[in-house]
Amino acid sequence: MDGIDCDPSNSELLMKTIKMMQHPAYENPYEWSTDDFEIGCPLGRGKFGRVYLTRERETGFMVAMKVMFKSQLTKWNVEKQLLREIEIQSRLKHPHILRLYTWFHDDRRIYLALELAAQGELYKHLKAAPKGRFDERRSARYISQVADALNYCHANNVIHRDLKPENILLTDDDNIKLADFGWSAHTNSNKRKTMCGTLDYLPPEMVDGKMYDDSVDQWCLGILCYEFLVGNPPFESQTTQNTYDKIRRLDIVYPRHMTTGAINLISKLLRIPSSSRITLRDVMNHPWVLQMKQ
Repeated sequence: MDGIDCDPSNSELLMKTIKMMQHPAYENPYEWSTDDFEIGCPLGRGKFGRVYLTRERETGFMVAMKVMFKSQLTKWNVEKQLLREIEIQSRLKHPHILRLYTWFHDDRRIYLALELAAQGELYKHLKAAPKGRFDERRSARYISQVADALNYCHANNVIHRDLKPENILLTDDDNIKLADFGWSAHTNSNKRKTMCGTLDYLPPEMVDGKMYDDSVDQWCLGILCYEFLVGNPPFESQTTQNTYDKIRRLDIVYPRHMTTGAINLISKLLRIPSSSRITLRDVMNHPWVLQMKQ
């Protein structure tokens, strides 16, 4: 474990990608195990286990290895949720979605070999930014990339349902990777009723227990944009009930430093009914996004 350089920026990614293509597992059936990997320093910790910087022994290819204990998954009754996450994320291949390369298990643990996003959670960068918020250029670029990732998900009948800064990672070159598909759903009908996600990001149709579709992700994108620009979500309150009430009333306060373009985009995403929300492609082509990306 001491032999791995814990600064992933030192890896020669292109050469290692080529070497990975020469691995016996490339486009062939292969039984992965811990023998194939050298696990290094921890990158983070979650409810069910930890994530480690890990090197594939034969090629030197670097991944983020998420290691979860089966006992914890069973204790919290989330086995089906994890299997759904694996099934969905392993099929998604997009520049702004974190890749799940493979997974395997032993008697006690489940291992997910994930794409390495060297700068980690976007949330920590938001909190470390001046005044705890991003400037408009940075916010618009991130929002455009998230919208692109979500648009790809929806085209593949996947609703993310848990968009927030903690579930977005940053690469070496400051691009986003949408991650954590634990609450995502694959649905051909595009209609769901399960209440899930994070309190401050819940759309009104979930709060009221109604049927909803993939436009819940547009609502969450509007909340995300607001949080990028302000530093906290718009409906944040002292109690859960107060948050619900503010969501239902669309009780939003826009600080003075926000421009009319940013407010316009957010107001077109945070709409009731859900059918009146703009599309994700409209988000990517919104005048404020295009202006800020120049």
